[in-house]
Amino acid sequence: MLVCGRAAWNKSRQVGWYRRSIGSCPLKDKSFLLYSGNALKAKILKGVTENDVAMAMLESRPITGNPLNHIRQSIKKGRAILMKTIKTFVALLLCALLCVSSVALADTKTIGIIQFAPHPSLDNCTTGFLEGLAEGGYMDGDTLKVDFQNAMGDMGTGDMQAKIMVSNGYDMLAGVATPAAMSAYAATKEDGVPVVFVAVSDAVAAGVVKSNEEPGTNCTGVSDVLNLEAQVQMIRAFLPEAKTIGIIYTISEPNSVTHLGQLNAIAPTYDFAVEAVGVNTADEVAAAAATLAGRVDCINNFTDNNVVNNLALVLRAADGAGIPVFGSEVEQVVNGCLATQGIDYVALGRVAGRMAAEILNDNAKPETMPVGLIDECTPAYNSTVAAKLGIALPEAYADAADVAP
Repeated sequence: MLVCGRAAWNKSRQVGWYRRSIGSCPLKDKSFLLYSGNALKAKILKGVTENDVAMAMLESRPITGNPLNHIRQSIKKGRAILMKTIKTFVALLLCALLCVSSVALADTKTIGIIQFAPHPSLDNCTTGFLEGLAEGGYMDGDTLKVDFQNAMGDMGTGDMQAKIMVSNGYDMLAGVATPAAMSAYAATKEDGVPVVFVAVSDAVAAGVVKSNEEPGTNCTGVSDVLNLEAQVQMIRAFLPEAKTIGIIYTISEPNSVTHLGQLNAIAPTYDFAVEAVGVNTADEVAAAAATLAGRVDCINNFTDNNVVNNLALVLRAADGAGIPVFGSEVEQVVNGCLATQGIDYVALGRVAGRMAAEILNDNAKPETMPVGLIDECTPAYNSTVAAKLGIALPEAYADAADVAP
């Protein structure tokens, strides 16, 4: 017990009494025993702990009136001071945590990616796009949240996906292929949410930019410019006696309409005629392929998403007629086309991803960021298909990559 005699009691009237008393009189049995006066009458304050005395010390002041009440009041006030201090500390800690959390959230961006159809060419575009974003400092799952959606070849689905992304307040939309880019632009042009497109062959014809040099809208991106002259030269080298190139194209895809016009201008220079059949939906591709296969010497694919997504139907009709199909990129050759002067779509997507990162970093704006035009192509062929058709590899393409599985 803490025993304080007359000398200690007299001193107790001075500021700091608790400190002197505690320093010389140890606590025992969790009670505080106070002796006062000549009669040495004991006053016991039950339940007083070492912590309570420390709290009382926080409120040190001269003692007046009943010392027992003073001790009780001091302990009560000491506890209040301590609780106030704890509450203040907790509030400051929570504030700091919220600030850190807010900064982290502010640094994380959300992008909605709409890929028009599930075929290898567009898969490569998406892969490259994410790689380019990572190179620019936006890693999926770290500084970037990605909502990937596939429209499964249906533009109405793409339109709905884009509208949902805008309503969710995404920082950017990306459209992989022309129809997806058109869906993204239609959903964002009022609010101005940035859109970066990948593999849109003719962005002006698609209506998503005013010009490639200065888009003038909330859209920019990378165009896959088919080197159709190099493609026609290749067809002539593989088929020196051929006269007619068949084309299946989707009427609603501006890129295909543009490519058809370019091919019609180039083909006569190499003594080719062009026979084209337009389709509206995937259901019409098989019939169009069957019609062409009996009339032409070969079929050439554009970057037509509807047709490429149904490449197996085209290849089946061509195989039945014993004619080759020339692809617009290497994945089509891997899957059964004879040859291509194709673009590297992973590399193309990577360029678009880096552009998207620049916009997210506020280093560029879509309306003034020129559209990237990628037209570099590399020859590739499928030796298995060539052997089946009895076609020899032309000497001019001896260095072409053989991508036969």
